[in-house]
Amino acid sequence: MPVFSYEAMDSRGRAVRGEVEAASPDDAGAKLRQQGLFPTNVKLKSAGPATAAAVKTDVESRSSFFLGRVSHKDLTVFTRQLATLLDAGLPIVRSLEILEGQMRRPLRLKYALRDIVDDVKAGATLSEAMSKFPRIFDTLYTNMIRAGEAGGVLVPILERLATFMEKSLRLRKRVKSALIYPIFVILFAGGVMFAIMKYVIPNFEKVFKDMGQGNMPQLTVMVLGVARFVQHHWYLIILAPVAVFAILKLIRLSEAGALALDRLKLSIPILGRIVAKSQTARFTRTLGTLVASGVPILDALDIIRDTTGNLVFSNVVAQVHENIRQGGTIAEQLGNSGVFDDIVVNMVQVGEETGELDKMLLRVADSYDEEVDNLVQGLVSLLEPAIIILMGVGVGFIVIALFLPLITLMTSLSKGGGAK
Repeated sequence: MPVFSYEAMDSRGRAVRGEVEAASPDDAGAKLRQQGLFPTNVKLKSAGPATAAAVKTDVESRSSFFLGRVSHKDLTVFTRQLATLLDAGLPIVRSLEILEGQMRRPLRLKYALRDIVDDVKAGATLSEAMSKFPRIFDTLYTNMIRAGEAGGVLVPILERLATFMEKSLRLRKRVKSALIYPIFVILFAGGVMFAIMKYVIPNFEKVFKDMGQGNMPQLTVMVLGVARFVQHHWYLIILAPVAVFAILKLIRLSEAGALALDRLKLSIPILGRIVAKSQTARFTRTLGTLVASGVPILDALDIIRDTTGNLVFSNVVAQVHENIRQGGTIAEQLGNSGVFDDIVVNMVQVGEETGELDKMLLRVADSYDEEVDNLVQGLVSLLEPAIIILMGVGVGFIVIALFLPLITLMTSLSKGGGAK
């Protein structure tokens, strides 16, 4: 029976290495799990490159639950550190070994680096070794590494890639941090309204019944009806967002549905502008970085088309690709798309005419990053008072609805007393 060498983690998270006899890699993995181990790398002791690659891909897929995901921040830090070590004159293998040795989290990246070191020692290029882990190193990443290796400029490419990732990460952080406060206020306001409807208003309804208030104002009847619904069907309020999320996911399963949703995003006031400008910044920065790294323009557009995250922009990129194949220019198709602003089209046109397309694209990206940041800040500044006003109007509406019966009762009592 074949013998497999393995690397695994025990129940305490400690690394374990050894050998196991099994009929196949899957069988070896099953035996290790029966022993309470979580396999991270399983391979034949005499396996060739093709077999080893297949095993690594399989193990990566099966162990991802236990090892966690590699975040954008983790990969950005790794890229910057690798560029620094290589720039200091250390060989690739030694640099990777240093990073793997000092890395504690994420474990998934740590064990991937261990395999990458083995492959590079065996004669594979860095891009080939990284391409075996597509969930960590995407097409954009590996193609830039490949371009750097082909041109003998791996260090500048890594530095450019790290800068690209750092700017993308910085924009994400700014957007997230700006939205934290409004989201907190919305959740707090929603919780307050829910508590009023479920626990406060029912007590008023009992008081009204005890006082014999039969014909209550229509406004009060409406508020009491909403409170009864919340009291008896509160779970529907929780399930509604989940249902909406599930429906949207189902719609996105079809290309037509995904395209319709992406178009809808772009048509929403203010939010649509933020999405459009952030997509423009992402497109121009990615294309500028790839072109500056020596990736052929058609290959760069292929990469971007698959990584835009928005089908409207993805279709435009596909049209740009086809237009270039037929002898056209990027600016020409961007202008015809109706998606990109005139300033973007003009800057790209100038870049194509002067031979400095990459510089122009990166300038556009920097400008649009700032615009996205300003738009997000403006949206937040509008949301904060709007939420407070809406909450005040809602509470005031409820207070008026609850006090109308009391006012009616006091009016009728005063009239009755006056009649005597």
